[in-house]
Amino acid sequence: MQAQVEPHFLFNTLASIEHLIETDPPRAGRMQRALIDLLRATMPSLRDGGVVESRTLGQEQAVIEPYLAILKMRMEERLDTVVDIPQGLLSAECPPMVLQMLVENAIKHGLEPQAPGGQLKVQASVVDGQLQLEVADTGVGLSPDWQASAGAGLKNIRDRLALRYGTAAQLSITPRAGGGTSVVVRLPYRVVSPSQT
Repeated sequence: MQAQVEPHFLFNTLASIEHLIETDPPRAGRMQRALIDLLRATMPSLRDGGVVESRTLGQEQAVIEPYLAILKMRMEERLDTVVDIPQGLLSAECPPMVLQMLVENAIKHGLEPQAPGGQLKVQASVVDGQLQLEVADTGVGLSPDWQASAGAGLKNIRDRLALRYGTAAQLSITPRAGGGTSVVVRLPYRVVSPSQT
């Protein structure tokens, strides 16, 4: 399994900070703080080799928010983000890296290729007793042969969900009306006790 912080992303962020130190020091400071927050949130997983039994949705949110803050500073007005995770769901069990990989995919394949960028929305809710995570973008949308060309990231998520939850978890990918893509993961809603994290 890939490391939680891709070296390419890390080096690009450090290069951006170096450039901003000379051109926009306050923005360089904000990007540096976001990178520190991202590394702090991913350190527990990096220490144990990425083998984490249980993580909470709150811990996953702590990874994606600084990641999105960094991308927002790099993409500027090309990226609009909305993270809608209710406080009451922060203790819900969430497989490590699933939400992060969905966010990365939406930006890399949906929003970055589109000149004006667009919006990325991350939502969590409970639907029919299951935790539902949705990552939706207003990007380029699905190509006609998207099922044949679906990348390793989505396959990895599907395999991990099947291994952990069997048929009790699903991942669905659909085009959005007006453009873009919606990816929805549904899995059993379980609360993680503090002793499990």
